[in-house]
Amino acid sequence: MSAPAARPAPLWPQALLFVVPAFWSSNYLIARLANGVIHPHALAFGRWAIALALMLPWVGAELWRERRRWRREWRDLLVLGALGMWICGAWVYIGGQSTSATNIALIYAATPVAIAVAGVKLLHERMSGAQRWAVAAAVAGVLFVIAKGQVGRLGAVRFTAGDGWIVAAALSWTAYSVLQQRWPSVLSPAARLAMTIAAGLVVLLPFVVHEACSAPPLPLGARAWTLVLLAAVLPGVLSYGAYAYLQRALGAARTALLLYLGPVYAAFGAWAVLGEAPGWYHLAGGALILPSIWLATRPAPPANA
Repeated sequence: MSAPAARPAPLWPQALLFVVPAFWSSNYLIARLANGVIHPHALAFGRWAIALALMLPWVGAELWRERRRWRREWRDLLVLGALGMWICGAWVYIGGQSTSATNIALIYAATPVAIAVAGVKLLHERMSGAQRWAVAAAVAGVLFVIAKGQVGRLGAVRFTAGDGWIVAAALSWTAYSVLQQRWPSVLSPAARLAMTIAAGLVVLLPFVVHEACSAPPLPLGARAWTLVLLAAVLPGVLSYGAYAYLQRALGAARTALLLYLGPVYAAFGAWAVLGEAPGWYHLAGGALILPSIWLATRPAPPANA
């Protein structure tokens, strides 16, 4: 008897891969717009506090029902909260004080390679030859955007001191993505995200207090609150929730591919918000990246095929 054919990946997760980066890349713009408006840790704390408040009506019943079971996961939740909400939150905003939104997107665009390698090595995820070629094509698209269509310019790309914070945040995101898959949970993706946010707030709190005591005060005006609310909804609840769902549906390696779209989406976001028009190389890079993500998210063939 022949082995059953692999079932095709659901269309809904594949469609989300092209939508989520639009929400995700908004955080790069928020990081730039927040400079001089609200302190980084305060922005991160407010973002996740509002996100948690928005989620509790939907997941509160599950958290109460499973309270005895998920309490055993508190160490995992604390680590995930530190990686995903503190380092990938406040550190991005710190970096955004001295680097561009495009640089942030480009650095994050390198993380899918690390996640894919870790997913294969640690999570035993399989990638077909076609999927590996698709990853290579997506990387080529990102490099094309970085070089602005001139490959010889890659060696001349310059990064600022703030990029170091973004590199650390990108490495933290790699760890967050892999550990979220490696550590099982009794909770649904949404409920687990809520508890991870709660743990992240615990980690963030002492840094918020220290920041308030040591940094020059900034008035919390309408612009600051608007940025906090936007950060809570777009790159917060919507992005993280969809990311957790996609990891379960497609795996860590294939889900990480959505970050390749960051430079393209960030370029168009900067055009809409900051008035910086995208170049032809963004379109060309997107033409390489978009079909590559579709190809790479197709299921790998069975091992015995």
